[in-house]
Amino acid sequence: MHANFHQLVERCEQFNQQKLTRASAVMNRQGQQVFELLPLLLHYHHALLPGYVPGDVPAGICQFVPNDCQREFIEELCRAAHEHQGLEQHECDILGLYSMGSTSSIGQGHRSDLDIWVCHAHTLAPARAALLQQKCLLISKWADQRGVELNFFLIPDNKFRTDNQQSVQGESCGSAQHLLLLDEFYRSHLRIAGKRLVWMFAPGKLGPGYDQFVAEQFASGTLNHDEWLDLGGFARIPAEEYFGSALWQLYKSIDSPYKAVLKTVLMEAYSHEYPDTQLLCRQLKGVFQTAETLDETQDHYVLMLEKVTDYLKSIGDEKRLDLVRRCFYLKVSEALMPEQENDESLAWRQQIMDRLIGLWGWPAEKLARLDNRANWKVEEVKAAYGELLEALMQSYRSLIQFARRNNISESINPEDIGILSRKLYAAFENLPGKVQLINLRIAPDLSEPDISLVQVPQGRVNQAGWYLYKYGLNPADILGRSAIEHSDYASKLVAWAHFNGLLTEQSRWHLFNQSTDLNLQHLQEFSRDLAALFPARLPEPSNLALSRPCEVRHLAIFLNLEEDPTAHRRDRTLEFGASTSNPFSFGRQQENLAGSVDIIYRNSWDEVRTLHFGGSTAVVDSLTAMLGKMHQGASPPETLNVYCYSRHLRSLLRTRFEQLVQECIELRLGPVNGHRLKRLQLGLEQFGIFFERRGVSVKRMEPERTSVPATKGSVQGNNALSYALRLDQHQRQPVPEVVDAYASEGLVQFFFESSGEGYNLYILDEANRTEVYHQVAGSKDELVQSINRLYTANQEQKEGQSHFSHFNLPQYYEIVRTNDEVRVLTFRTSKDDRDPLPADPV
Repeated sequence: MHANFHQLVERCEQFNQQKLTRASAVMNRQGQQVFELLPLLLHYHHALLPGYVPGDVPAGICQFVPNDCQREFIEELCRAAHEHQGLEQHECDILGLYSMGSTSSIGQGHRSDLDIWVCHAHTLAPARAALLQQKCLLISKWADQRGVELNFFLIPDNKFRTDNQQSVQGESCGSAQHLLLLDEFYRSHLRIAGKRLVWMFAPGKLGPGYDQFVAEQFASGTLNHDEWLDLGGFARIPAEEYFGSALWQLYKSIDSPYKAVLKTVLMEAYSHEYPDTQLLCRQLKGVFQTAETLDETQDHYVLMLEKVTDYLKSIGDEKRLDLVRRCFYLKVSEALMPEQENDESLAWRQQIMDRLIGLWGWPAEKLARLDNRANWKVEEVKAAYGELLEALMQSYRSLIQFARRNNISESINPEDIGILSRKLYAAFENLPGKVQLINLRIAPDLSEPDISLVQVPQGRVNQAGWYLYKYGLNPADILGRSAIEHSDYASKLVAWAHFNGLLTEQSRWHLFNQSTDLNLQHLQEFSRDLAALFPARLPEPSNLALSRPCEVRHLAIFLNLEEDPTAHRRDRTLEFGASTSNPFSFGRQQENLAGSVDIIYRNSWDEVRTLHFGGSTAVVDSLTAMLGKMHQGASPPETLNVYCYSRHLRSLLRTRFEQLVQECIELRLGPVNGHRLKRLQLGLEQFGIFFERRGVSVKRMEPERTSVPATKGSVQGNNALSYALRLDQHQRQPVPEVVDAYASEGLVQFFFESSGEGYNLYILDEANRTEVYHQVAGSKDELVQSINRLYTANQEQKEGQSHFSHFNLPQYYEIVRTNDEVRVLTFRTSKDDRDPLPADPV
């Protein structure tokens, strides 16, 4: 071990206690209570304590002795419950309890979450480990009730000596990182209770000889297993992890953009040093082994900033260097509560920042602008959003190019690639009609008291369409101001304002409309209806949802918002009758009373999409577009709401359209028996909507002959009839029906079906066109890896295409036949020995 081994042990205890004190000082009272009680809740297992689970739950932390405060808590608890014998714990199933991440660093804030590693022996029975996991989940819920985000990670002591078979789940990075995760743990860990870590005391660069050296220390008695935990060293630099790590940091940027920029550029800096990467954990260990006092040279956030700074200077990237410094400053400045600013125990933080600001030479105006982040509004947030994404993508592109230059294969498994990339695609891809969420926790409040919609007709100097402003229509306010957003239709802008927090109950609408039927009253009604239907935020989609084709979850339809044929009827008599009350072919003149259809829906990937249709065919166009978003094996929407803003006949039009939508959804998602047709009269014309397993199409029809009999249970004139139509004339190879059930618009899908010595491969493209290959030989793993590499390596942007378009990676499935039952499972690699995750349509 290190020459001053015993002195280092004493210094380690001293520094660790100082870090515990620093971590607690930043927390509010509830956070301090949770942090103080954590080791007690895992050391003891008793019904009196939070997290109790019946059964043989692992408990007891090696080397843990409660302090005075913890003993007092136990004694009070026992007295209150009349427990006279107290709490006893004989076994020590938990090797150590450690926090990692920002805790105790300058980056820790009063709202920072706690990431806790619970280390245990790899020999712990799986059933007991599952009980411990259940207990940790209950403790997390208990902490959440006190306003503390607490994440537990169960870490077997051999985790970093075996292949990583974990999957992305919640805060767990799964296969996205492995040894790079160990690097982050070693440089940021704080020992709460349990054994000391061997790695911090071993000499610098042992490389492949690390394991042998440590074994010799245990054999000689220098170390003993009762007091020391060894999670392993770094026999090699994990260069193949950069792709997964970059994906993971991009994913984390959704919630923590400033921290994600720092960490992503760090990965880029690591790759720049390849193959002699200087890991930060090694640098920090070297500082620790020579330090006399705990100072900023051992703060892992400061070390990360210095590493990134040196790298960006070396490549002459002053633009990102300035951004990285601002990210660091904002991450640190948001850490403290106002009442903590003059706390002497936290003065070390301000001293570090004062030194850095002086080094950077920032003017007072720049500091004032950053310090005013709590008051930033939409202009500042939009600018910050674009800047952050551009920096993240620049690092990602650099890491991909590094992997290609060095012919490095990614170590992340296909399932995790799919989940992470799909989450990124859903969060960041700017598609037509999609509501882009720009406030990545950048500013707390974007609400505006006055919001204006201005409509510009065709043929004017400005581009036609609708413009959104954050002011009233007073010329003094709006002249010379830039619009926040532009769209061809009004409903998207209202949705954008709602989901991004500009529009609240207190906001006042202003409208300047030149060529549509939208009026201020209907605009106000629409915004209230939208807010009532759609919460601005929902819980994140599950990994299971992200591993499947997206489905429409919450569907809302708004009729005649922009075009209202009934508004032009003047005082003409309304004629009702059995043959004249169809609102799509109304009265003797057979008028279509549906002038415009706006659709807003939230899907299972948590995207908010909008669609707009106008003109005489708006009804049939909206139906076919909406039904095209639903694959045949999907679940129906959880909610369906139809609103109408017509001046006349609102109820009739709304009710009939809702019935029509429900009928069409049933036809689209119900069992397929041949091909089916839905006839629909719009004005003087008749249309046919054709329902097939793989999609929906429409064409104009000849008027229906009266000799055609109505099917049982249908309404004459709106029949669902069997119709011999084959849309896929080009398809010659048979495709299993279960493939059609998964056909999802806008997504490439691969289906593997074992067949003899090879496998059959069915490929569905974004338009659900099929390619079939029989008796394919070779490795599925290599095929999936090469396809993903092809997608991610294509960094050339087409005109109008965003950075994130290539994150819409294909989905991969296995077709499995057991006992005459056909199922579809999410594809797993041949190395993956986890239980299969079913992906059958719900």
